Amino acid sequence: MKRAISILTAAALSAAAAAASANAECVVPSKPGGAMDLTCKLAQKALPDAKLKLAYLPGGIGAVAWHTLVSQRRAEPDTLVAFSGGSLLNLAEGKFGKALAADVRWVAALGVDYGMIAVRSDAPWHSLDELMDAIRKNPQQVLIGVSGTIGSQDWMKVALLARHAGIEPRRLRFVALEGGGETFTAMSANYVQVISGDASEAVLYAGPGKVRVLAVLAEKRLAGVLASVPTAREQGYDIVWPVIRGVWMGPGVPDADYRRWVDAFARVQATPDFAALRTQAGLYPFSLTGDALTRWVKQAINDYNRQAREFSLVREH
Repeated sequence: MKRAISILTAAALSAAAAAASANAECVVPSKPGGAMDLTCKLAQKALPDAKLKLAYLPGGIGAVAWHTLVSQRRAEPDTLVAFSGGSLLNLAEGKFGKALAADVRWVAALGVDYGMIAVRSDAPWHSLDELMDAIRKNPQQVLIGVSGTIGSQDWMKVALLARHAGIEPRRLRFVALEGGGETFTAMSANYVQVISGDASEAVLYAGPGKVRVLAVLAEKRLAGVLASVPTAREQGYDIVWPVIRGVWMGPGVPDADYRRWVDAFARVQATPDFAALRTQAGLYPFSLTGDALTRWVKQAINDYNRQAREFSLVREH
């Protein structure tokens, strides 16, 4: 029987207390219900004594939150903002304007997620091959819901699968939505028939009579609710799409406050209680903080930029 997570270890409590503030806030740069929401809720549970409040600031696939914090709230010492690999891809493609990774302070990576492809439970497709065959025959009849627009990470996942199947990605019909929660709502209403999203979101929504997950874009099958779902690789599509999840702060945050949060997350992530919370959130181990995370983010953006150039999504220099 699994032990209930009700009391954090002494180290975790110490970390939470160190980060505590009456005005502590975690900004979700999307509408409620998606993976960004999940990221802030994980931070909230990991540091309960920090009393993190959640605030939603959707718009521009994260651009509104980014520019608001960088220009208007740049020095708030207790405001965190959720980010994902999709945020880094948007930076790499210039979707946040002239924004650079160095414009903010990267605090902590809380875990890694993986991409997935899902359809309605009553859809006629039970594998990636069946779905790709339907798209190949009539791409206009298969509406694909994605968070963001052309070039977003959800778009990239399907584009890579389509290219692997010999389908020109620009023939696909996408519907741009704001956040994972909205994509599942749209599919429930049959506004779209396919979702390109993340495994952690699927864990929240998948189940009998709800949605059918056709593939996870991971190196191997995932544990838990999605254990029976084959990887894309198993189905002949050598596509893996990991999605880092974490939090950053404004560029003007004083060093002492920035280090206070970095240290708090570093300590709590070393505890078994956090590992259990991360699993409950549908995430897998990936823990970096402070300077190490900042270096990783810089390299990731360079890698995303190269991939985006393959699809002519950014200009060659």
